[in-house]
Amino acid sequence: MNASREATLRLVPVAAATWATAAAAILLPAAAAGLALVLWATALTTAAIVVWRIRRSPRPRRAPTARRREPLTACPQPAVDRLARLLVILVLAVAASAAAATHVALAQPARSVARSLALEGGRAIEVRAEVVGKVERRADGALAFDAVATRLTTGVHSTDTRVEVVVRVEPGEVAGTEQLDVGARVVARGTAQPGRAGERAVIVLSASRGVDVLRGPTGIAAATAGLRQGLVDAVEGLPGVGAGLVPGLAVGDTSAVTPALDAAMKESSLSHLTAVSGANCALVVGIAFAVAAAIGAPRGVRVGAGLAVLVGFVALVTPEPSVVRAGAMAAIAMTALLLGREGAGMATLSLAVAVLLIADPWLAASLGFALSAAATGSLLLLTRPLAAGLSRVMPRALALALAVPLAAQLACGPLLILIAPQIPVYGVLANLLAGPAAPAATVLGLAACLAAPVPWLQSGLAAIAWVPASWIAATATTVSTLPADLLPWIEGWPGAAALAVLGAAIGVLIAVARTADRRRRVVRAISGVLVGVIAGVSLGTGALASIAGRWTVPDAWTVLACDVGQGDAVLLRSADAVALIDTGPEPERLSACLARTGIQSVDLLVLTHFDLDHVGGVEAVMGHVDTVLHGPPDPEGEALIDRLTAGGARAVAASAGLTGALGDARWRVLWPIAESRAFPAGNDASVVLDVRGGGIPPLLMLGDLSASPQRAIEASGALAPPYAIVKVAHHGSADQEPALYVAADPATALITVGADNDYGHPRDEILEVLAATGSRIARTDTDGLVALWQSGATLSLWRERGR
Repeated sequence: MNASREATLRLVPVAAATWATAAAAILLPAAAAGLALVLWATALTTAAIVVWRIRRSPRPRRAPTARRREPLTACPQPAVDRLARLLVILVLAVAASAAAATHVALAQPARSVARSLALEGGRAIEVRAEVVGKVERRADGALAFDAVATRLTTGVHSTDTRVEVVVRVEPGEVAGTEQLDVGARVVARGTAQPGRAGERAVIVLSASRGVDVLRGPTGIAAATAGLRQGLVDAVEGLPGVGAGLVPGLAVGDTSAVTPALDAAMKESSLSHLTAVSGANCALVVGIAFAVAAAIGAPRGVRVGAGLAVLVGFVALVTPEPSVVRAGAMAAIAMTALLLGREGAGMATLSLAVAVLLIADPWLAASLGFALSAAATGSLLLLTRPLAAGLSRVMPRALALALAVPLAAQLACGPLLILIAPQIPVYGVLANLLAGPAAPAATVLGLAACLAAPVPWLQSGLAAIAWVPASWIAATATTVSTLPADLLPWIEGWPGAAALAVLGAAIGVLIAVARTADRRRRVVRAISGVLVGVIAGVSLGTGALASIAGRWTVPDAWTVLACDVGQGDAVLLRSADAVALIDTGPEPERLSACLARTGIQSVDLLVLTHFDLDHVGGVEAVMGHVDTVLHGPPDPEGEALIDRLTAGGARAVAASAGLTGALGDARWRVLWPIAESRAFPAGNDASVVLDVRGGGIPPLLMLGDLSASPQRAIEASGALAPPYAIVKVAHHGSADQEPALYVAADPATALITVGADNDYGHPRDEILEVLAATGSRIARTDTDGLVALWQSGATLSLWRERGR
């Protein structure tokens, strides 16, 4: 490694060591104090060695006369030699690591007290807190936000504290929704669960007893909340889905982005344009710096103006951790630009990562933080060699334009595999097309936001910002509909590792030129072999999990639960007729399941209720449904039904007693009761089906019912036990009526649930009830896709993961 490259990467070990230590400390917080002591002792010892080494190093001898000012050729190397430099880096790495572990250790007492209140799981608790994160709608329709708790109350005991919590609540359970924003003070009541190891939130609160807004945002928080809402209102009514991107690009408000557009942005590798990222921050700071330079301001004033604008922008888009991180990365990019040195950029990035991890060690487990660091580092290190390599086969301008998204894709791809095991084939092309529109949409949208005092000006600017935003949306929707836009890949860490090696090999093939140098030829040859082997094995494995996977699924299945994450999507088949019970949270996961089973159209689509984890994937079957049977709709549900009927479906409202046929099978609705006011639209009005005959074993589908309507069904006498299969209600939540399951007497209990979900589903309470009934349990989080069918008196069960 040459001296220039060594200087470029000199501080990378400091960031890496701090990251590893922070991760270890947050995952094992009880050991954080001991780890910190060991590291501080090591840092002090190493520092003492460095000082001793410097003091013992002989000073260079000088010539005795003034004419000879240069050191003699025989003098030893300078005091701060290579070994001393390495020891200094070691001291910095160990000290930064010790600081991160110390932060965790100091926070642990308060976090332990708060966590102990939720250790039993499902414990009733009241939390007074201040909202610190945007209020967002989750896939299941609930609202969720980050908050800092100031008081925790269980029973008559109250504890003053200051710990991070996550609050989830149904929209109808919030008193003062219009004031629920960053900076608001709230009281949330419900049941608590301890957060998962490594997460910033100590408690996850399901506010089943509601959230009361004690006080809305004040001061700057109120002003910025008003500005954000004003921009959302300004784009409302503009045509197309692209209008919803304007508030996201400009101020980070994604409330107007439709689920379909969000899915398309992810499929086309444009999700970083859905909301504020480091690029947005860098753009805003760059404009401020350029304006200051244009008026002749000195360097110090220009930098000060950039930082002031950055602070204001972070306050506007809400200073939650992801935005603070984006702002820090923007400051790094600006520093590298000012200094004009690649090495300075990487050194600043490494130092910033270490400082951020010391200030907030829980970022070590944040995938968003890892993506930001990886993207910034790749742009600093990989863009130039990739552009040089590509320029050998294309014009230099085009090579540079391609090198930027390619560098980001190679660096971030392995991390994104951990979210979804698939590769966006046209991601680089989509970024090349949409990238130039993002700055225009950001600047114009921000100008529209700040023009709120002049409504006509705000409306005009919002309409102009709609043009580039619509171009981005059109690019995403077009690319996401191209054939083979997503290639399946190996799941989890093995898939991430395989893609990382593949990306490195591709980078070598592009950047390293063909020369007569033997070592370069060997490196290129090895890289070519790696590309062929890893791509072949990984894509083949992914194909077996999707399109080619239909060859591995038993042909005899009549009931099949798709693995769509935290949501429901169950297929029924009788005499070539197909029913789909709910669609899961995302179209792409349902599409993969349908492709794997060879299903191209649906005779009967049952939407049990209209939470997003049950209807979010409906785009996958839009235009391919004959009949849609649905529960009581809310306004969004009515709009969805209208779209289905416009696509050729016939809509039928479900109510107890309604019956129908699916091939040779018969289905009967057991719930909800028509025009019942006891159970409003939502989970407790889920459609409950009894299906049997035509090859389908006696099947009971319970939707997302809670214990109260379950008791009503059990008491009504509508059940026809024993059932061969019972689809467990609400992904195996704890809110169940054991008597219903005892009465149903299922041979197999089917639980549709996402792996590592935030709710702790399925809960031990329902698993114990099912075990007491003698049911065998199949669950999509551990078993993957689950298929069942009946041959005579034998009920067969096939699990994708082989158990």
